[in-house]
Amino acid sequence: MKHISILIPEGNISLVNVEGCHQIFSEINGVLARAGKPPMFKIQLVGIRKETTMIKGLFSIRPDVLIGEVEHTDLIIIPAIYGQKVQAIEDNKEFVPWLIQQYKQGAGIASLCIGVFLLASTGLLKGKKAATHWVEADAFREMFPDVNLVPDKIITDEQGIYTSGGAYSWLNLVLYLIEKFAGRDMAIVCSKLFEIQFERNSQSAFMIFDPQKQHEDDVIKQVQEYIEKNYEERISVDDLAMKFGLSRRNLERRFRKVTFNSIVEYLQRVRIEAAKQTLERNRENVNEAMYKAGYNDIKAFRTTFKKLTGLSPLEYRNKYNRAAVMA
Repeated sequence: MKHISILIPEGNISLVNVEGCHQIFSEINGVLARAGKPPMFKIQLVGIRKETTMIKGLFSIRPDVLIGEVEHTDLIIIPAIYGQKVQAIEDNKEFVPWLIQQYKQGAGIASLCIGVFLLASTGLLKGKKAATHWVEADAFREMFPDVNLVPDKIITDEQGIYTSGGAYSWLNLVLYLIEKFAGRDMAIVCSKLFEIQFERNSQSAFMIFDPQKQHEDDVIKQVQEYIEKNYEERISVDDLAMKFGLSRRNLERRFRKVTFNSIVEYLQRVRIEAAKQTLERNRENVNEAMYKAGYNDIKAFRTTFKKLTGLSPLEYRNKYNRAAVMA
């Protein structure tokens, strides 16, 4: 029997993550029981306090066991932890040595959404790929630059450490883990019982480009604002360097340092975000959205659009434009 430990961190955590994981893994035992077979999982809530209150005292959780009572587990699940990240890590630092020890003893560790901040604080993600909610991508990169963040991914799996993308994409990671621990057939059963879309592997289509301006480089902020106001025009790096009185090399270095994008990547993201909004809200076709976003080459537009969203422009319009959906 596999032992599943669902962490109950201090602070405001995702009750949906906790209850949902418990329910889905318990249902596997239920399916097996109805088939006259023994249970596959022992599922426990594991904490550092006998009772944890959250959301201004509206809810409380009483873990089944404390970390000191768990000598060995097979899989640890870290739910999303909301609020100020540094404080959340500080409040839950007692988990860190236990997580490291369990991983060294062979346990897998899975973080759901922004639970990855606590996982990264252990150092176990250093040099590995990780996913999180795309909204938190810049904050995560700043706090953990030695982790290879892949914000478009829904699931990562490296050496027994698993992470998921944002919001309800944790369900896809749970299905993935069920397939790994209980087999493909059981994962399909759970997919059907809980109506979870199988094998969704990207959150790119859900991402909204939010320009990173939480920095102190005023010149680069001016460059960003210029790009955002003039993306329909022809913009070159050399022209920007000349306009703002910087060498090309210095401009590119400073720009990437604070935005985590090259200037070309930033311009592409601004243009594709504009195209997405046109395709979502208006009746324009793909070509009209392309011209409005500053592109003249349909092949380049489609290639860049799919690279950043995971969908072709037409697929995106059919998915998110109300008139197209109703038709």
